[in-house]
Amino acid sequence: MEVLIVESQPELGYLWQACLERQGMKVTVAVDHDEALEALRKTPFEMIILDLILAKGQALVIADYASYRRPEARIIFVTNTSFFSDGSIFQLSPNACAFVQSATPPEDLAAMVQHYASAT
Repeated sequence: MEVLIVESQPELGYLWQACLERQGMKVTVAVDHDEALEALRKTPFEMIILDLILAKGQALVIADYASYRRPEARIIFVTNTSFFSDGSIFQLSPNACAFVQSATPPEDLAAMVQHYASAT
């Protein structure tokens, strides 16, 4: 399974990557908008873990591009804020399948990736 992680904090992205790779997944980490879009052009990702608050770029632009370029890819949005806590992210992104806090344990995030990927 191919997974894209888009996370501005490299140490958090690499922590998630290590956990997913232990589960046998192939993982690419992008730290900004440009890296994420380039990765989406090249690789048929099944799952995307996308931080809503990026230091460089806009997460919703990445989600829109993913819905166009990789419509089969499911997106798990993560955030450390209460923004979109009303569930409106599911109206804005047709690929959205989950919305969790950045502090979610990596093992739980990996279980969510496996669950939602197998549902497609």
